[in-house]
Amino acid sequence: CVLKVENYTLATSLFAQTSLRSVVGESELDDLLSQRDRINHKLRSLIDHATAQWGIKVTAVEVKDVLLPANMQRAMASQAEAERDRRAKIISSEGEKQAATKLAEAATVMAKTSGAMQLRYLQTITQIAIDQNHTIIFPLPLDILKLCYGKGKSV
Repeated sequence: CVLKVENYTLATSLFAQTSLRSVVGESELDDLLSQRDRINHKLRSLIDHATAQWGIKVTAVEVKDVLLPANMQRAMASQAEAERDRRAKIISSEGEKQAATKLAEAATVMAKTSGAMQLRYLQTITQIAIDQNHTIIFPLPLDILKLCYGKGKSV
């Protein structure tokens, strides 16, 4: 196939623009922003193959910048923020899950150990007493309160 091209510069430029539109149109936005080397290589191959018939050798093609409309930039920023929020929630929920698991393990150990609950109770009262509180409420079992008030009085 022999093509007659009089203005090689213009023909190469127009073909490069057409090829760029084609490659950009079939690429994902994330790929355009993150995989420029692959896109540059693909463009160079396409343009070099077509212009080789005209006796032109294309040695380098470089996409320097991808400019997005303002509404697209806002949409991408919103998407990125939503993704960060999602990851933060996952990390937080994983932390809560681990904390709940550790609390359950501690409760199991304390239930098996004689006197562990009384020791924990005393530690808690000590911590409460350190604060500058004026009122301290001691949670006591009802049977102890009944003994304090006498057997005949109701609590």
